[in-house]
Amino acid sequence: MYPSVMIVDDEPSILQSLSGILSDEGFEIFTASNGYEALKRIEQEAPDLVLLDIWMPGLDGIETLKEIKKNNPVIQVIIITGHGTIETAVSATKLGAFDLIEKPLSIDKVIVAINRALNYRRLEEENKYLRKKTIEKNSITGNSPATLALKKQIAVAGPTDAWILITGENGCGKELVARTIHQLSSRSHEPLVDVNCAAIPDDLIESELFGHEKGAFPGAAVKKRGKFELAGNGTLFLDEIGDMSLKSQGKILRALQEKQFHRIGGGRTLEMNVRVVAATNKDIEAEITRGTFREDLYFRLNVIPIEVPPLRQRIEDLPQLAELFLNEFARQNHCAGKTLTPEALFLLGAYSWPGNVRELKNLLERLSIMVDGEMIHEKDIPSPINSGKENEKPVQSESPLFSIHRLSDAQKAFENEFIKRKLIQNNQDIAATARAIGVGQSHIRNYLKHQKENK
Repeated sequence: MYPSVMIVDDEPSILQSLSGILSDEGFEIFTASNGYEALKRIEQEAPDLVLLDIWMPGLDGIETLKEIKKNNPVIQVIIITGHGTIETAVSATKLGAFDLIEKPLSIDKVIVAINRALNYRRLEEENKYLRKKTIEKNSITGNSPATLALKKQIAVAGPTDAWILITGENGCGKELVARTIHQLSSRSHEPLVDVNCAAIPDDLIESELFGHEKGAFPGAAVKKRGKFELAGNGTLFLDEIGDMSLKSQGKILRALQEKQFHRIGGGRTLEMNVRVVAATNKDIEAEITRGTFREDLYFRLNVIPIEVPPLRQRIEDLPQLAELFLNEFARQNHCAGKTLTPEALFLLGAYSWPGNVRELKNLLERLSIMVDGEMIHEKDIPSPINSGKENEKPVQSESPLFSIHRLSDAQKAFENEFIKRKLIQNNQDIAATARAIGVGQSHIRNYLKHQKENK
């Protein structure tokens, strides 16, 4: 498919000559003799690029450009004029024109400008596609009530510039949430720089975060830019913030409050314009009570709190997660994808997953490599998942449901089995089970009371 170009000029000779030359170059050509006609034809033909004369009777080039960009912002526009001035060029550029060419026209310059503009548009479209794929890659998998609530929080908070504190157990996906937030923000084209706060010793925290000048201390052989500087106008992800010492917390708090810092050994003040996203697996309010976390730093970071639920509270997502991971490992290892049997999937769903999604992913990677054949069976699942009383399959399996004659009796039997399994997954925690399946706690208590009476 050839790129299409619309030529807009009130001089018939220019329309004729440009049309002939650009057609010979392989472009599909449309023409218009004034701004009104151009806008009408753009709606009909949707050209890739418009060559637009700036001086025309009626609707001039600047006004036409405004309308084009308002209704069709992806169309590239090159202004052509016989009265090129700095003011005109600046005005056209601010309104979204890609380039400005003066009359008399040089055909070589016109062709070069057209190709540059079309290449730029192609790159923009590729970048949008790659950004979309990155967002999809970083998206949270699952449609359980807990996951849908998390997705809604991310969708609302991500596009803002607010600072965010992500909490949740180890392995539940806090880093994935942080990356999704960054990709949804207006800073997505800027860097996302992560800092593992638990891994930085106190004596290196300033150098790591703020950088240092050459010769600032013994061993500083070269200048080093810190994490704050590397993040620029992007996002700074402070992972495991709850494991940072009080001394380090004080240093980072000062920089966050003042939004400026100095490299070690440097006298120049560097301004900071980062969005801060922090994460921790600790109960920060409990840490404040114990005196191990600064309350002022907590309030600085906790503008929007986001809690990532553990896998046991969104166990309905496990089949989707398992399929996603097994397909990913198949691509990585260039082999056929494996599938879990219903019995194996049942076993995984009955486990409490203390290591959360990370534990599930590690297990499935091991199984995808070690299991022969394309099916992963119940016998392939290792302990502790495949051992212990809590993971034994209930005596009443799914198939006996079909031997029940009345629909109402089958629904009641399924509900009882469903609640029983969810209680196992949530370690018999009534409140957590009620939240996970979307009912009131009284519903769970009535179930337990009924089971006790029927024993």
